Amino acid sequence: MHDMKPLVHAPAQLWCAPDGVVDATASHAGAESIAGFYLGDTRIVSAIGLRVDGETPTPIGWDSRNKGESRSTLVARNIEGPTVDPQMRVNEHRSVSADGLIERVELRSALDEDRAVRLEMSLRFDMATMQEVKGGIESSAAKGGKVTLRHLPAGEAAGPRHGVAVDCGEISALVRAVGTPQGVDDVPQVSISGLECLFVWNLTVPARGVREVALDLRVETPSNAVMAADGPCPWTDVRVRADDNRLESWANVSLRDLDGLRMSVPALPHDEFLAAGAPWFFTLFGRDSLWAARFMLPLTTRTAMGTLRTLAHFQSRMSDPQTNASPGKIMHELRAEPLVSAGVFASDGMTLPPLYYGTIDATPLWIILLAEAARWGAPEEEVRALLPNLEAALAWLRDWGDCDGDGFLEYIDETGHGLSNQGWKDSGDSVRWNDGGIAQGPIALCEVQGYAYQAAMLGAELLERFGRDGAREWRAWAAELKARFNGSFWVEDERGRYPAIALDADKRPVDALTSNIGHLLGTGILDEQGVRDVVARLTGDDMMSGYGVRTMSGLAGGYSPDSYHCGSVWAHDSAIVMCGLRAEGYVEEAAAIAEGLISAAERFDYQIPELYSGDAGEYGPAPYPAACHPQAWSAASSVAVLSVLLDLNPGGDCGAGNAPCGSPLARGLRIER
Repeated sequence: MHDMKPLVHAPAQLWCAPDGVVDATASHAGAESIAGFYLGDTRIVSAIGLRVDGETPTPIGWDSRNKGESRSTLVARNIEGPTVDPQMRVNEHRSVSADGLIERVELRSALDEDRAVRLEMSLRFDMATMQEVKGGIESSAAKGGKVTLRHLPAGEAAGPRHGVAVDCGEISALVRAVGTPQGVDDVPQVSISGLECLFVWNLTVPARGVREVALDLRVETPSNAVMAADGPCPWTDVRVRADDNRLESWANVSLRDLDGLRMSVPALPHDEFLAAGAPWFFTLFGRDSLWAARFMLPLTTRTAMGTLRTLAHFQSRMSDPQTNASPGKIMHELRAEPLVSAGVFASDGMTLPPLYYGTIDATPLWIILLAEAARWGAPEEEVRALLPNLEAALAWLRDWGDCDGDGFLEYIDETGHGLSNQGWKDSGDSVRWNDGGIAQGPIALCEVQGYAYQAAMLGAELLERFGRDGAREWRAWAAELKARFNGSFWVEDERGRYPAIALDADKRPVDALTSNIGHLLGTGILDEQGVRDVVARLTGDDMMSGYGVRTMSGLAGGYSPDSYHCGSVWAHDSAIVMCGLRAEGYVEEAAAIAEGLISAAERFDYQIPELYSGDAGEYGPAPYPAACHPQAWSAASSVAVLSVLLDLNPGGDCGAGNAPCGSPLARGLRIER
């Protein structure tokens, strides 16, 4: 799906081929297609067909300039017979909204006489779950006869006679022909065949004139766990300007994409957060939404506070091994239904409950974001209201985060069907020894200890600021964690010392060199020599691809440039390292990562994906075929780059921008509102 084009307007999304064609039966290189229109975790429409006088027009271009909107350009080659200059242009306009899709087709003639044209538009409904699409298997709802289509009778309140109603359990949809800008109410003939409805118009296109028709699809999903964010986008009036047009393009495309990822939950409709990514993670994720909101703080605290309140709403108050919940813990992900691996992924046996807490890092990251939002000017009364949640989260670090009593935060899946790894690198093979072997849990990740230290220190600061008890105790707890960390995590090879990615079940340091160590920068858990050693290892050519920081050293036994977590580059991961370098005073090194991310963004037409290969060289990184795009923390990493280049700090002027870091990238760089 790396070359497919998405339109996002959360919680809806549409995926098409690069030429704008929507057809899930059209495989690419032998793989199933994700094409279709989705709402929540269900693909509503799997194909959109268009025919002019019985033939499919030839697509010649696709473009998207606004959130959820696109235009495909096609030519009808069968109108005048063989010719090198077809005179009938077909413009297909799509507009995705939070609950539907408008498909508008414009026939534009350059002929000198009127022309009668038969125009056909079809929609195929398959109601496949996201896991069925991901696993490449047929929709169980369609296969089981659970999807029904019926004509709307004349006078029905839901719409005029030229419409079709679709039902599948609790999900219902209505598709109908609507009027056009010319004010012509062309009533089509409508037929239904199985899962497909067909609309046929017999039109007269005037000489050198235009005719339009349109279909309006509306969908109701009453059990959906998420909904559109309420209110205007906080950065809708922000524009980035720069002499380097790559940086300007990346930032502005990212801000548009982030607008499309804004969501809320029904219980808190006014509190927005950013969906993790399209298509697979189009919902609330603990760490993803927290990191994305943290990157966005120079532009707004509203998203951060909405994210914090939404996650506080789901903060666990009990212990439940089946959901991995424990008192004070922040959740991992939210779905409308259990997530069950299907198709090619069925063998992993993963089954996650709708509300799942299998994350070791979301709780300390929640604390850090609350403190950072307060520093960036979040309303004091809003911060104060979350202090009970802060105290519960801090208590979780001490009482529940350490599952075996060794003084470190660690995780293990006790259900046998949850996530085996519960840090940000949550694939099953992500925690490896330098020889390539996979470590066994419980796993204590290095960066999580840094998060916990920073969370305890910042949490103490908030408690003190608001006159609450416990600040001294949390600073003492953090000091003990720092001492334990620096006594247990360091390893060494011929290039020098560095922190291990983790401790395994036997408390041995797992010695692969990974980007995880970059997350320690700026947390305070490293001493001065430790910072120097980490910086030295991260900036080596085995870790720096030229397009960001590799997730694993190119010299490690488990390295592959195309591995999900063991050699690829993730923009957000590199942005975290970049921000840590800046926090520790390594400005030139931070700017080098910024340059790499900008170069990668250019490679991907400024919609930087979830991840890409760790390859170096002038031709740029290769795509990761199943990577989400847009991805919230990848898009938001552009704002982190702006923050580094402009040296933005709490209380500063986001519009000042005189390249204080000294990088040529910052010439002419400014944020306009």
